[in-house]
Amino acid sequence: MEKLKIYLGDITYDTVSLSTDAIPLAIGYVAAYCKKIYGSRAEITLFKYLEDLEKALVDSPPDIIGLSNYSWNQNIGLEMFDIARKSNPDVLTVWGGPNFPIDFPSQKKFMDEYNIVDIYVPLEGEIGFSNIVDVCFSAKQSNEIRELVISKSIEGCVVRNPNNELIFSGPGLRTRKELDELPSPYLTGLFDKFFDGRLSPLMQTNRGCPFHCTFCTDGIDEKQLVTQFSMERVLDEINYIGHHSKMRPSTSMLILADLNFGMIPRDRKICEALVETQEKFGFPKKVDCSTGKNAKDRIIEAIRILNGALAIKLSVQSTDESVMKNMRRDNISSDQMLALVPAIRASNLPSVTEIIVGLPGDSFATNIKTIKDMMRVEVDEYLVYTLMLLHGSELATPEERKKWGFNTKFRILPRSFAELKSGKKIMEVEEVVVSSNSLSFDEYVKIRLLAFSIFVTNQLAYKPIIKFLRHNNVDIFDLFNRPLDDKNLPKNLQNIFDKFKQSTVNELWDSPEEIIRNFQDDDQYQKLISEHIGFNVIQFHQALVTTNHMPEWTEYVIKLAKTLLDENNVPEETYLEPFNEISNYCRGLTHNTLELNSDLSNPEFLFKYDIEKWNSDSTNQTIDKFELNSLRKIIFTYTTEEIELFRNNMDIYGITTNGMAQVLKRVPKFYLWRKPITIS
Repeated sequence: MEKLKIYLGDITYDTVSLSTDAIPLAIGYVAAYCKKIYGSRAEITLFKYLEDLEKALVDSPPDIIGLSNYSWNQNIGLEMFDIARKSNPDVLTVWGGPNFPIDFPSQKKFMDEYNIVDIYVPLEGEIGFSNIVDVCFSAKQSNEIRELVISKSIEGCVVRNPNNELIFSGPGLRTRKELDELPSPYLTGLFDKFFDGRLSPLMQTNRGCPFHCTFCTDGIDEKQLVTQFSMERVLDEINYIGHHSKMRPSTSMLILADLNFGMIPRDRKICEALVETQEKFGFPKKVDCSTGKNAKDRIIEAIRILNGALAIKLSVQSTDESVMKNMRRDNISSDQMLALVPAIRASNLPSVTEIIVGLPGDSFATNIKTIKDMMRVEVDEYLVYTLMLLHGSELATPEERKKWGFNTKFRILPRSFAELKSGKKIMEVEEVVVSSNSLSFDEYVKIRLLAFSIFVTNQLAYKPIIKFLRHNNVDIFDLFNRPLDDKNLPKNLQNIFDKFKQSTVNELWDSPEEIIRNFQDDDQYQKLISEHIGFNVIQFHQALVTTNHMPEWTEYVIKLAKTLLDENNVPEETYLEPFNEISNYCRGLTHNTLELNSDLSNPEFLFKYDIEKWNSDSTNQTIDKFELNSLRKIIFTYTTEEIELFRNNMDIYGITTNGMAQVLKRVPKFYLWRKPITIS
């Protein structure tokens, strides 16, 4: 063969809005490495959007189709293989990515179930895929490629031979030398077409993870070795991304694929480069990545340079020692994480903690303890997730499932569905743990309700109230937990909690097949289109509160906070004046949230205390130390920058409740609330 036509895809859905919005980094590396070896002989086209690939497969079928396989695009990948095979019966189908079992019996079962896949490339895909392409070039003509390739053992690949037997050639391959041997898909121009105003740039400065978390596909032993791209390469990519993002300014977020950003000393220099890019190009306004699990002091030093664009993630998942040991996470120090929170606050850095419900040995009591532990050390944001069982993670193996008594259900991945030109409806499904031998289903639902209450109440706009409660020795857990059974909760808000609970239960199905069969029906599928079902339950209901009920929620939070102060016997004469001012400040921040027309009302209040300065003070002084010399009039309004940022994101995701959930997820939280402007 003189030339090969190769299609590589990392497909996203965009039926109601983008399901995944990252530039397809993994297939970019595969393509760049192949181009380096084979040059123009490898005619490679990259695809992100479903409609583009579906059309290309019919109009101009390739010799090879290679697709990334993640939990969020598995089923659409299988359908693309099917379309490719119908267009070209001799096409070679190659799958790669982390969504692949780690034990041999499960791998065989997986490949038997998805028998349209000729070859699977586990771990890093560049070398394994190039080995496939090398064999392809030895074919004399295109209709001989598939038969030739699947008859051989290919290093770094799992091959299904003509007798439907699997050929394993040893463990998957990793690039263990200097990572710069992989050309940059950015610097070589392969990604230029993806700077389209919709996709967020995704880049990587290192690979590998030294931790063994059993719920994670990166926790396997083969990924322990950490390798790095050169600093020169990283800095060049940051500058390139900044320049091209300025040309299409609707994207505001940079995603880093690093698994422990900040732990490596050179990450400080990377942060400095990001700040320079912010100043030069106005990008990125937000950086999304996983910060390191240990060496938090080094991480603090690195990312405080970014001025709040990146939050430190305290990914404790659980503070219970036995649960940590059960998930092989005992080489991560929770105590070290928690001890550094005061230093994080002193640096004025935002902090986020991630907690997973349903981990091995987890119970209702250990979950509540973890949440309270994180509140006690005053982390800024609490994200409480349901445990997913992922192909490629140790926890998804048959042995682990049986050991912990996992009872699982299935639910549609939000926004991940489409109707193909054939009329067939495709959707992605995830498997989640809803009970175990230590956690009941009713307890799971109750924790989900608490997670929602925390998500909508623990907002930057309410931080002054939360801080005031802390200063008066009120347990803030009560502020989040009380709405779950508060008879004084306003009817509109109670309806939202009731709908959230109902959605939490109704989103669960017994099998993926049951879900797929149900939504082949046009009427049922329209419920997905109209966003009545199939959404991220927490994000959807948060968007519902934020866009439609924020003033009512603010008044409820204020009233509940006052009730807690009284219940804790705080004398009203000592707190009422500053509390009333704090309440007005929060009313101003949350007034008519996302009302972006500049000619509409902007509230004004008089203040005796400098609440903004007190709220940002890291020395923990009480509010009476911030009394002003004279009354100050403040107006609360959106800035031009905020309005532009939200409108750009609304153009991408829409203004439906589900679309607004995506906007709220991607815009830095600082921009959501009105800004206090002193006018006299």
